[in-house]
Amino acid sequence: MVFVLGGCQIYAQLTDLARLEYSFIPSSRSEDQYTRLRAILNYPIKIKNENYVIVGAEYNRIILNLEEPYPFDTGVLDRLHVIDLNLGYTFETRGDWRLGFQFNPRIASTLTRGITANDIFFNGGIYAIKDRTKSADGSKPNRLILGLTYNTTVGVPFPLPFISYYRKINDKWSYSAGIPKSNLKYFFSDKAILQGFALLDGYFANLQQPITVNGKTAENISLSVAVAGLGFEYLLTKHLVAYTYSGFTFRLDNVLRNNNRDEIFRLDNLNAFYLRTGIKFKI
Repeated sequence: MVFVLGGCQIYAQLTDLARLEYSFIPSSRSEDQYTRLRAILNYPIKIKNENYVIVGAEYNRIILNLEEPYPFDTGVLDRLHVIDLNLGYTFETRGDWRLGFQFNPRIASTLTRGITANDIFFNGGIYAIKDRTKSADGSKPNRLILGLTYNTTVGVPFPLPFISYYRKINDKWSYSAGIPKSNLKYFFSDKAILQGFALLDGYFANLQQPITVNGKTAENISLSVAVAGLGFEYLLTKHLVAYTYSGFTFRLDNVLRNNNRDEIFRLDNLNAFYLRTGIKFKI
């Protein structure tokens, strides 16, 4: 999904060891539906002091139920697979700063004919993280992440800047501002958290069986979603968290593209209800 979350992801890899997640976007005025099943497993290996090597993997199975009358065989798009290998290294520097490096080989494809060279993509990034969430100097807990990310699925041949800022206002409120996700959290208790959020989500995948539409050939499919809504998290135990996010998309682009990433055909792009729920194990 799947956008690379940059510094947020490498930070989460230190805390989120496992995650199972279900996402659902039903189109409000058509028969089309989007479903995603997601599984994440991370294992941070402590080298010395607070230096870690992080090894992990992520699997996304995307199910497209396209029931509208399209001018091509939609069966080719029934199942998409996005498989990431997560390799990271993070270490402390002077003061409150931590540096992190991340490399993400990815397979993103319909995988109807095994794995081919066109199914493989490479993503990565470098990040500087100033973490003062446990500072003892009396300042409000905060975290700043600055970085550069490279994602071959974006189609931009150079690194892109990344910035994210988290701050805890008091015992009841905190916020996080950045891309791909921003939120405002309210803590009912140590176990129950309500949040308002806005985020970007999506994927880019190779079609092993190209689709011909109106005389043009599509070799790839992409989805980009911008959504806002409310979320609720509940700590079942000290390390086990159940969560649900629901909202409405205010931008939804599902597009067939050629190998130059030019738009060939636009699928149903009506804004719709959004649901994401799951359970995660964190430290």
